[in-house]
Amino acid sequence: MAFNRKKSGFYLHLAVVLFGLAGLLGKLITESPLTIVFFRTSIAAIILLGMMRYTGEEIKIKFRREWHLFLLMGILLALHWLSFFQAIKVSTVAIALLTYASFPVFVTLIEPVVLKTRLEAKDILFALVVMAGLLIIVPEFDFHNQYTVGVFWGILSGFSFALLTVLNKLMTVTHSSRKIAFYQNGIATLIVLPFFLITPKCLSLADIGYLVILGVFCTALAHTLFIAGMRYVRAFTAGIAAALEPVYGMILTLIILQEVPLLRTVIGGLIILGTIGIVTFRAD
Repeated sequence: MAFNRKKSGFYLHLAVVLFGLAGLLGKLITESPLTIVFFRTSIAAIILLGMMRYTGEEIKIKFRREWHLFLLMGILLALHWLSFFQAIKVSTVAIALLTYASFPVFVTLIEPVVLKTRLEAKDILFALVVMAGLLIIVPEFDFHNQYTVGVFWGILSGFSFALLTVLNKLMTVTHSSRKIAFYQNGIATLIVLPFFLITPKCLSLADIGYLVILGVFCTALAHTLFIAGMRYVRAFTAGIAAALEPVYGMILTLIILQEVPLLRTVIGGLIILGTIGIVTFRAD
């Protein structure tokens, strides 16, 4: 059992490193967020479908009413990644990762509405603390400032992912995580496809290579490792590992692109990550 926990911990952190790498790749790829999302979702969907067929997993959705939820989840996934990569393009990887990382607090506020759970006063307090962290990151309330725009897109990415997370909780009762991920990516691909077709593109060989890495390793493989890693560890451990995504992403970006975050970004990020750690501990 101890070996299984160590292996699960390794899988979790490797998955989170790959998640963090996605931010760096979003900066390296010269194409638009729309093109990045199309390739990321389509490659991931193809790989996940192949894995399901290989393992003999049930692919069909039995109940028509579930299609509405899957459609909404696909839309949310597309919005989440479009806004995330847009935040990276207009600002920095650090701002995008830290503002997106606020999603667990959004989850605590959305769950009472969707899942009819109780909203506690502490949840509101945590949300206010995270808001304070976000306000510190914002340099000025002027949308002519690229960092302010980046914070806006990052928060939208976090909020849409929080909605998606709550819906995932509903669907995991009757469907496997791999099946849910396949339909989310597949539907997201179909949603962005018409816009992708009319968007000017000039893919370089480097862009193609980065997109393949993004779809294969940072999406399909990372999600598979993360799901496998959750088997023998506590939810708290998995949550803390996931919260390290901005840290890993910022370290990789610092090493490869020499992108040094501003002091206010670091301070605001520490407030956000610290609060998320507390929220995760309470949820265990």
